[in-house]
Order: sequence, then structure tokens, then C-alpha cells
Amino acid sequence: ANFTTNRITPGMLGYGLVEAISAEDILANADPNDTDGDGISGRAHLVPTFNPNAPGELEPGRFGWKSIVANVITFSGDAALNEMGLTNQIFGEETAPNGDEERLALCDDVEDPEDHPDRDGFTFVDRVTHFQRYLAPPPQAPRGGMRGEIVFNDLGCNACHVASFTTGSVTFDDQPIEAALENRTVRPYSDFLLHDMGLLGDGLPQGDASGNEFRTTPLMGVARRLAMIHDGRVNSGSLEDRLHQAITLHGPFGEAADSADAYASLEKDDQYDLFRFLKSLGRTDFDQNDDDQITMSDFEAFLTCASTDVVITPDDPCGVHDVDQNGILDDVDLQSFLLAFDGENGDCDGDGTSDLEAIFNGAPDEDGDGVPDDCVACPGDFDGNGMVDGGDLGLMLVAWGRCPDCPQDLNDDGMVDGADLGLMLVSWGVCP
Repeated sequence: ANFTTNRITPGMLGYGLVEAISAEDILANADPNDTDGDGISGRAHLVPTFNPNAPGELEPGRFGWKSIVANVITFSGDAALNEMGLTNQIFGEETAPNGDEERLALCDDVEDPEDHPDRDGFTFVDRVTHFQRYLAPPPQAPRGGMRGEIVFNDLGCNACHVASFTTGSVTFDDQPIEAALENRTVRPYSDFLLHDMGLLGDGLPQGDASGNEFRTTPLMGVARRLAMIHDGRVNSGSLEDRLHQAITLHGPFGEAADSADAYASLEKDDQYDLFRFLKSLGRTDFDQNDDDQITMSDFEAFLTCASTDVVITPDDPCGVHDVDQNGILDDVDLQSFLLAFDGENGDCDGDGTSDLEAIFNGAPDEDGDGVPDDCVACPGDFDGNGMVDGGDLGLMLVAWGRCPDCPQDLNDDGMVDGADLGLMLVSWGVCP
């Protein structure tokens, strides 16, 4: 190679929804000649769709650092060929080493394409495409309305990082695909257009994209990215540190320079709000302590927020629990919480109401173990199924060792050990 550049791999969550954004909606944001004079001249990178029934068809690219790929099946077919050497229905010819067709013929005696349909009629490329299309987008909590997003917009970031689209109907090979992805709101925070990034350009042209141009990186999930910028150069420090570095690198030249300058002049309170908003892009509903798990500590926070007598706003810490954003925590939010909860949620009294739901509705739980205090005690029934059995033994072994405040610590000595196992075995069988 006579030219090299570093790239990190972009994420692939939400690809099916991004693919389902209509070409018209992407083109509507393009302004290659900056006719409105705002300094932003995004342009669509028109690339082949590789649709067998429409040879030469071009659509706006959506995927890759320079929007070089228009749809998920092309992405899958390209990876199958170039990463695995598997010719397929999209890319049916091998890549000869250094262009030497004779050398290729010595090594490859399998008829192309090598990727054949399975008994259901789907190729390997089809199967991995199906998988990728249905990967959910990263979460966002709260789902909108934070003051930091107003700051984000005031800086002009939303001129390129477009918040949301509504998906349309997607077809390939003249057939509609994935109707379940139609008419859905997706919040990518990208326009998927090419922009001149000034000093951030890597000097490598791809297709019609120049060396200075990059696609607007989608910000969905940014709160969970360690490395930022196309080459991963921003990869240390706190999330706030990394966001600060990434934003600053958008200047002093290129289309984002004015936004970078405006960011540098932000008051501390505005910068704090901006970072809080960006930290919501990838945060899970109900994750009060932001540890990517929904546990009893989050349920306790949910209960505290439910008892507040003020209207909950997106900027309140309780805003992560108000999934329908109606200002209160109600049964709608509770049912969503129960679906997201990572711990055990039994029905200790067998009345058809789960323990956490009973506690939400007023049942006392002074010890905070997620089981109403007025239930008949059954030491060792950790999963709340009315029996002390192998499932409970497994839960005890998982917690074995030092484990303060664990329900498996039956004698409350801060350790899960043989003494607790003995107490559990005494209760073995159906609970009284």
C-alpha cells in the first residue's frame, strides 16, 4: 500500500431502521452548494444498491465512515467476500491477488457464487442480513426534552446530527422487506451526508467522497463508546473528557468549525447540560445508577421517584423512569420496569401479583429484598416459586463468598457459606 489510514469499526445497532429511512428524506437535508448560507454543505454519497433488477441504480449511502454502502445486504455481501473470501449473490467474483487472475485460478476451483441457499432458500449472506436488520437501536433515556438538547441545537450541531427520521417502505430485488421496520421513529442524530471535516479528514478518497469528507457519525449510543473520531484517537479519560476532545476536534476548519467555536464559549452550566444530554444517548430506561443493569437499587430509586409530589421532567434524575414522559410514574412505567428488571421477581403469596408490583402498590418491604414483608417466610426460596429446590441452590452458589445484603446470606453475617446452606437445606421442598 502506498497510503494508509486508521479506522475504528462503526457500530451496527439499529442498521435495519437506518436502511429503512427513505432516500427522499436523506436527500431533503442535502445542500451541496450551501444555498441557505449556513456554512453547512452536506451532500449525499450516491452509491450502487447492487439490486439485480436495477443495474446501475444509485441511492444515498448510509453506512461506513464515508457512506459508501446503501443497504444492509450490500454490507453483508461485501464483508463475506473481503473478510471471508465467500463469493455470493451480491459480489459473485473473487478478488484476484494483486489482480493476478492466473494465480487466482490456481487456488480457486469452486464455481461462483460459493454461497448457496439453505433448505429454506436463504444464503449465508441472507441470514446475517436478517440478523443485522433486527438489531435494536441503542437506548436513549430520557427519550427527549432535555435542556441539553436545546444547547446542542443552539450550537448548530443538529444541522448535521439530525435527531430523528420516520422510516418508510424498503424494497430490494423488487420485493418489500421487513414490514415490521416501516413507519418507525429512529433517532440516529445523523443526516448520513458527507461533510468537509477540515483537519479531521484522513486524506483517503472513497467513491465520490474526498479525502476531507466524512459521513456525519450517528450519535445514538455515543454514551457507551470508548473510542471516538474515525481513527479512535479519543480513547481515554471520562466520558465528559472524551466528548470534550471530540467536539473540540471539529474545528478550527471545515463545516463544523462554527459549532466548535460556539462550544468553546459555552458557560459551564450549558456545557454540563450538553454532556447530560449526550450521556442519555445509550442509557437504558430505569438505569438510575447508569451501570447498564436494572437491579433492586434501581427499583428502590423507582419507588422514591414514584412518591414524589412534583411533576417529573426529563432533566430530573427521575426522568429515566418516566418512559411515557407524562410527568408521573404510574402503572405504564411500572410494567415497563418489570420487563427490564434483571433480578428475580417472584409471587411469594401466589396471588397472581408479582412481588415488585405488590411493593409498588404499598406492600411493606422494610429489608429491601424485593419480597413483601407480610409474606410467609420460606428461607431459601430465592426465586419465589414456592419451593426450595435446585434453582435456589444455584442462586446460592452464584453468591457464594462475601456478599453483604445478599438474600442468600440467610444468617446475615455478610458471608454466603456453609451455615447458610444448612439453613436452606432445612427448608428444602415445598414452602409451608
